[in-house]
Amino acid sequence: MAETRNIAEMATLLSDDLFGEFLWQRTGPTDTNWPCEDPESHKVKTHPSDVVFFYDNPYSLTRTYVNCDLKSYASGTISKAKLTPAIESLARSLSCAEKSQEWQKRFIHDTVTPEICGLLFVYNHDNGYDKDFKVLMSDANPKIDDLPRNSKLFVLGPEDIFWLNNVRYEIVQMRGKGLIPAQEHCRFFYPNLVRRNNIQPEHARAATLEMLTGPWIVLSYLHPKTNRNGYVIFYRRIGDSVPEFLYFIDYLMYYQLLQANTDVYIRTLETDLNAPAIFQRAVHEYTEQCENSEEIRERLKAITYAQMNDIHTQFSETEIGMDNA
Repeated sequence: MAETRNIAEMATLLSDDLFGEFLWQRTGPTDTNWPCEDPESHKVKTHPSDVVFFYDNPYSLTRTYVNCDLKSYASGTISKAKLTPAIESLARSLSCAEKSQEWQKRFIHDTVTPEICGLLFVYNHDNGYDKDFKVLMSDANPKIDDLPRNSKLFVLGPEDIFWLNNVRYEIVQMRGKGLIPAQEHCRFFYPNLVRRNNIQPEHARAATLEMLTGPWIVLSYLHPKTNRNGYVIFYRRIGDSVPEFLYFIDYLMYYQLLQANTDVYIRTLETDLNAPAIFQRAVHEYTEQCENSEEIRERLKAITYAQMNDIHTQFSETEIGMDNA
């Protein structure tokens, strides 16, 4: 049906805008089916790939390919009955993609070592879903025995997509105001860890799925007009206690994000109403713990902390239908 196709197209349009801002790239055909490698066990002849994105990994010489199942649901139709078979189907498709020459011919680049993961993208197109998606996920209890040992399967629910879409919108707004530079001067930040170094700093510019589903997203840049380094940290935690922010400030200091000639912006969305005041209390307490170091005080004072606008993306079925006509 045309109406169903137009609603499904909403998730496709949003995923393109969303992941493009996080520096993912598309590969191969979209909305395609490819032969199942185990039809007797999987009870299907083919598996679908709505879209496949890729990005290079910071801590290994590999490239991640994200096989996506894009769903667009009204609020009243997001249910265990929909999620369970969708997750199971995606897991089966991953088990076949690992060994399918046809899938790899369509999507994998010849010069890289691939890592294949799956993403179920559950978009609520009427913006009315107000239940706890995590509870729904825990009740779904899908059987994913076919999932390859080293593969990962991610599920982005309505709340996750709302968060990421607001991050995307804020990046666009900050770029429009000249606060951050064009996309080619930006990358997402991966520090050298105790036992793992960022071994692909020139190639691994995109936000990984692990970062996108983590407590914060860090965008870094060198502004060509001012020659200043900068970081924008999109902070997802609730922000209702001083210890929480002390831990966060420790992260900023440990990985040397607070340096001279560096702009640092913190952006939040649905934090505690008192989060800005609690953050300032944490700044004062951290400074006192550092024996009121004037250098530390100046670094922390340079942080710009602000709330993001709360936006919802709305698509028109009629307009999409006209584009598809």
